[in-house]
This record gives sequence, structure tokens and C-alpha cells, in this order.
Amino acid sequence: MDALKRTFAIMLKEVQQMLRDRLTFAMAVAVPVMQLILFGYAINTDPKGLPTAIVSQDTSPMARSFVAALQTSGYFRVVEAGIAESRGDELLQRGEIQFLVVVPDDFGTRVVRGEKPAVLIAADATDPSAGSNAMAALGQLGQTALARDLRGALAARAPQGLPFEVRIQRRYNPEGLSRYNIVPGLVGTILTMTMVMLTSLAMTRERERGTMENLLATPVRPIEVMVGKTLPYVVLGYVQLGVILGAAWLLFSVPMVGSVTLLLAMIGVFMLANLGVGFTFSTLARNQLQALQLTFFFFLPSMLLSGFMFPFRGMPGWAQHLGEVLPLTHFLRIVRGVMLKGSGAAELLPELWPMLAFLAAAGAVALMRYRQTVD
Repeated sequence: MDALKRTFAIMLKEVQQMLRDRLTFAMAVAVPVMQLILFGYAINTDPKGLPTAIVSQDTSPMARSFVAALQTSGYFRVVEAGIAESRGDELLQRGEIQFLVVVPDDFGTRVVRGEKPAVLIAADATDPSAGSNAMAALGQLGQTALARDLRGALAARAPQGLPFEVRIQRRYNPEGLSRYNIVPGLVGTILTMTMVMLTSLAMTRERERGTMENLLATPVRPIEVMVGKTLPYVVLGYVQLGVILGAAWLLFSVPMVGSVTLLLAMIGVFMLANLGVGFTFSTLARNQLQALQLTFFFFLPSMLLSGFMFPFRGMPGWAQHLGEVLPLTHFLRIVRGVMLKGSGAAELLPELWPMLAFLAAAGAVALMRYRQTVD
């Protein structure tokens, strides 16, 4: 009985300690709930309604039937039609569409003649998993798309077999290699984890060791502390980048089509945005364990909602809106655009300003929290 009493006393002490550490208790409850919501509702490995542009001036019933069959399949959502092919190439380059469909201007006439015209389907293959099921569905369109048009008098003139040919062109990743998508994405995920974690631990370590009071006693301004604490990790981030890119070229043969200088500049903004988050976490955490918990709480949705592990366009609208807030989402588009597409500054500008806005917000919150700590 005495042993049970002592055991119960230790257990009661541990429960009280756990309840005092409100942040740890909150993380223990919030993280499983977040995982259930993200994996249960936001993750979808079979994306549908992928944005598609149509290049065609053919107004024949057969051309319209083919476009209607694309949309009926559920995988293709026509966002622009009747555009020039150069405009479609631009949209594909900027990542605004997943597929570009080029229908010959004499499509209907050639089908009636039995000439089997070729329809070009250009796909953005930087993420092979995003459009794999959609491209597989294209094989069924040749048998069903024109079934209602090739009847009656036209049935005798219809060609044997498929009435037209579908040619799929996987752009930016012709072989559909998953490493072309994963390895560039690892640049962003690794930097997100290390930048947030190391910065949050740096200030928390000062508090745990008792050197925070000495730092507060100095005439250093909050902005100077923040810059001084984060710049060494920016250098470390570029070292990590060199290691990852070196491995990408030497081990995985991932191409670098665009400008390395442009990529380095974009990565600098991305790292500063994550360092701002880490600095904010350091002002919230009382110890290094809490800093690690906050880092994980930020890293998990960043990894799941950014399009690194699962197709971004396969997520529901609310999850995509959340993902657009995260800097990793925009950086993945930047690094894949530079390395695989050769995108320039003009194409990457729409992804740069959200990271700058996030950097400004994270920096403002970090400075405000640090001033409160000083006071």
C-alpha cells in the first residue's frame, strides 16, 4: 500500500506539472486534431477539375463534342477557350493551367474523312502525380467522345478504330520522373524545418541558460537583436542549399534550366520569412521543448498543404486558401519553375509578393513580441 501511495503521489505531481505547461498540453490535443482534419478532408490523391485551356478555332459539332467530353470526365475544367497557342504556352509556363489542349482547325472535317486527326494534350508534368489519372482518362475519350456524332450516314464513313489520335506531351518532365518533383521540393521543406527550428531554439536557449537578462541589459535594439540572431542562419541556409543542389545534380540529374542567381535571391526571401516565424516562436516558448512543438505545429501543415507531398489542386478550396498563406507553397512553385521550366522574374513575381507579405507580417509580430519581453 505504501508503494501504491508513493506511485500515486508521483503520478499526481506529473499531472499537475502537465496541466501547468499549457502550451505542451494544447499541442498534445491540437496536433492529432489537425492531422485528422488534414488527412481526412484536405488530402486527395486523385485531383479533378484541373484547369485546362483549349486552342481551337474549329466550331464543328465534333470539336464541341470533344471539348464537352473532356469536361464531362471530371478531370478537366476549361478556364480559357479559343486562345492562341502562344497564349496557352504562356499559361502553362506560369503554372496557371495544368493542361493545354490543341485541337486542329479542321478537326471535324478530317474525322468525317477518316483521316484520324491528332489532338495535342500538353501537360505540366513538374508534378507527375497531379495529372496522371487525368491523362489515363484520355484513353477512353477516343471511344466515347464522338459516339453521338458518328451515327447514321456518318457511321459508314467513320474510320475503323478510334476516330482521332490523342498525343500527350509531358512538358518540363518528359519522362515523368518523380525525383524531378521531389528533390526541388526538398529544398523548401528542409529549409522550412531548419530555419524555424534553429531560430526558435536560439532565443529560447538564451532564456533557459539565464543569458537573456544580460542581452536585455545591453543597449541593443529589438530589430538589431532580430537581425543579428537570424543572419547566421541565412548563411547556414545557403550552405544547406548548396549541399541539396549539389546532390540534385550529381546523384539525381535534376536539371537547372533557369537562372541560379534568381533562385538564390528568391531563396533568401523564403528563408527570412521562415526565420521570422522561428523568432516569433522563440518569444512564445518558455523552453526548448515548447519551441520544438511549435516548430512541428507549423511544419506539418506547411508540408501537407503546400503541394509537396500531395497535389495542391486536389485539395478542397478551404485547404488551398490555407496553403496560399504558407511561404512554402509559393517557394515550391518558384524552385520548380526555375529548375524545370526556366521561369524568369516576370513569371515568378506572383509567387514572390505573398512571401514578402508573410515576411513583413512575421517580422512585425516578432518585433512586437520581443518588445513585450523587454518590457
